Parts: sequence; structure tokens; C-alpha cells
Amino acid sequence: MAKKEFTYYGKTPEELQEMSLTEFSKYLSSRKRRSVKRGLSEEHKKLLNKISKQDKNIKTHCRDIIIVPAMVGTIIKVYDGREFVPISITAEMLGHYLGEFALTRKRVAHNAPGVGATRSSAAISVR
Repeated sequence: MAKKEFTYYGKTPEELQEMSLTEFSKYLSSRKRRSVKRGLSEEHKKLLNKISKQDKNIKTHCRDIIIVPAMVGTIIKVYDGREFVPISITAEMLGHYLGEFALTRKRVAHNAPGVGATRSSAAISVR
């Protein structure tokens, strides 16, 4: 069985690469389209400039930038509040925010009661 080719609203990644930002914004949801229409911030412009220069080590705090076709194929290190998480941008990520892929919270792992816990929680049998 042949692997299905990815398309974004009927457009191949190659066709999307050739589109301008305003043309691509027509395929975004209304909230994201409005954000692009109002113009990118200075930080977002700097990030897109680094991507166009094809820098190797791109680090950013811009979690609120929308992933556009110019970013596809790059690795961007996004700050999650503690460290920079490397994210490889694929065509399936188009139209999402960059911060969606660098999670800011760890999974909760409960364990035995810690130092200073109440007497009742310390009375649980330890096997």
C-alpha cells in the first residue's frame, strides 16, 4: 500500500513554499489569520530572518509565532521555561503555534510522602 502524500488544504508542501505569507494566511483559522494580517512583531521577524539565512543553531523564546512554510525542514530550539527544546519542523505542523511543541509542564509523578509531611500521610505502610 502506497504512503499517502501530505497536503495542507489540497496544497502540497512545495506549493506552500512558493506562497507569500498573505496567501498562506488564507488557509489559517480566523484567529491566526488576523494575527498574521496585523503584522509580525520584531522578534518574529528576527526569527524568520535567521531561518531564511539557514543558521544552524536557532534559539528562540517566541512561542507564539505561527509555523509557516518557510520554517519547514529546520530545527528550532524553543524555550520551555527551563531549557531550550529542539523541535524539528515538519509540514504537518503548519498553522500551529511553535509553543505547542515545547511543553512547559512536566508529567506529575507521585511518590512516597516527603520530609515534613503530616503524620497521617507518613503512616502509610512502606513495602
